[in-house]
Amino acid sequence: MNCAEDAIKAVIASNNPRPASPRDMQTRNVPALGARYWTAISLASVFGANMGDFVSRILGLGHVRGLAPLALVFVVILLLERRARSGTEAYYWLAIVTLRTAATNLADLATHDLRLDYEWVIAGLAGLLVLVLVVDRWLGAPPAAPQGLPPTNARYWTAMLIAGTLGTAIGDFAADGLGLGVASIVTVALLGAALAFGARAAASTKAAYWFTIVLVRTAGTNIGDYLAGRHGLGLGLLVSTPLTGLLLLGTLLVWRPRREAVPRAV
Repeated sequence: MNCAEDAIKAVIASNNPRPASPRDMQTRNVPALGARYWTAISLASVFGANMGDFVSRILGLGHVRGLAPLALVFVVILLLERRARSGTEAYYWLAIVTLRTAATNLADLATHDLRLDYEWVIAGLAGLLVLVLVVDRWLGAPPAAPQGLPPTNARYWTAMLIAGTLGTAIGDFAADGLGLGVASIVTVALLGAALAFGARAAASTKAAYWFTIVLVRTAGTNIGDYLAGRHGLGLGLLVSTPLTGLLLLGTLLVWRPRREAVPRAV
């Protein structure tokens, strides 16, 4: 009889995974993986690339002094999200844009101010990202949210910052070697191929998810620079930054989320 009871309890436990940690974002505030998510995070990457340059150049904070205010903004976003009584994805996307802005400045700090070789920066960030993911797996991350994203805990945001910095460095390296226009075409094509053929894989494994995130950041860096830079459309940061921000906002408002079951990142 005890064996039968144990078996029943095991089945119940398998069908009811343990709840997310209170350090994670509330499930209702996390977007679902899918075409809408990848479109929005691609636009957020372009916007964040322009925002990073806007903070350092237009606001005159440079690549270092702007990091502390951005860190404070990020912490405030997470604290407000934890206390929110109504569901909204705004907290998630604000956190993403803030990290993307900081990632732009971190990559530029390493490659422009400190003049470190792109190859070493890229290799170091790639190794660091792998290390964070290995530690995350070793610590035994909680189950993915029903929307399909990995748990949005401290390790998730750390990996997101590293992936953003890595993508920025790769994008700048590609632009230096191929030219901004060609690099933009190549990186966007790679991202498009990854999303067209690997979207389901990106939603089913963490490795594929983070690989796609790095591609998103790489393409976003090149597109942001192409829109603003004199070697591209030359719109300038005063035009391209609010323009890409409005594109992101419009996409999120017009393309309403669908709470449907999706493959989970594991």
